[in-house]
Amino acid sequence: MKGFTLLEIMIALAIMAGTLLTVIGAFNHHLSIVGRDREETVALLLARGKLEELEMTPAETLTAQEGTFAPDRPDVTWKLTINPTAIVGLRQLTLMVQWDDKRKSFSLDHYR
Repeated sequence: MKGFTLLEIMIALAIMAGTLLTVIGAFNHHLSIVGRDREETVALLLARGKLEELEMTPAETLTAQEGTFAPDRPDVTWKLTINPTAIVGLRQLTLMVQWDDKRKSFSLDHYR
């Protein structure tokens, strides 16, 4: 007799199904990583832009502030805190950026 038995076909299909599920799971996992990295990159670029904007403000008039990146990104918020350092005349500016209903965040420090 030539051909495959039903048992051989069922085993081959089970192996293919397991492989396909593994590939789909890995693909889904990597897509979520790409989405997270995109959100972090956008937040980082917004934060760097805000720091450059604050750099234009005279140091003596700079105070703690907060806001959003509206109208382009109203879901992303920022908060600036200013702390003195051990060096006279040098202050630490910390810009915290939050997104995803404040579940995700990071901070950038700048000394001025």
